[in-house]
Amino acid sequence: MKRTTIAMMLFAALLIGSVPALALDLGAAIPMADKEMKATDGSMVSVESVAGEKGTLVVFSCVHCPYVKAWDDRMAAIANDAKKAGFGVIFINSNSTKKSPGDGLEQMAEQAKKQGYGFPYVHDANSEMAVAFGATRTPEAFLFDGTGKLAYHGTIDDNAQEPDAVEATYLKDAVMSLSEGNSIKMAETKAIGCSIKFAS
Repeated sequence: MKRTTIAMMLFAALLIGSVPALALDLGAAIPMADKEMKATDGSMVSVESVAGEKGTLVVFSCVHCPYVKAWDDRMAAIANDAKKAGFGVIFINSNSTKKSPGDGLEQMAEQAKKQGYGFPYVHDANSEMAVAFGATRTPEAFLFDGTGKLAYHGTIDDNAQEPDAVEATYLKDAVMSLSEGNSIKMAETKAIGCSIKFAS
């Protein structure tokens, strides 16, 4: 699809207050990597500023989505382990506080503290990052390799509600594969979760 066509679709979607599912292709570079967003500790953080030698994990998340709540313990564990393994990590909340008042920085800070986030959790107040990534769900993970190319995109694992019944740990496996220099067996999965409440 030509860039002009994509741009027209995005513009039309913004006019009607929704965004089409145009997620990044595998191998794509990190979009808007230098865009600074306010983190729960008050600092300004960009994806570029947290990039790691092994790669960078970007997860679109939020506060109140039932899917995020169900996966949050596992997401935090995977993200914290990834950071220890040499990956940069950032969680992004792209929900508009006008449409989702419970997704402000104060509530995000409480969530980060409760879950033990050892990485920045930022608010994408105008939803620009979600649009640039083509993210539409919370949670939705984008894992980039050490050269900044997309290596995995999709969901966390195959069972949000029943941790003990999980059979496929997609994101965890992807992080481990990249960490060990191996190819990722399942590089794309369907992101399952709540819809992002885009600013419009």
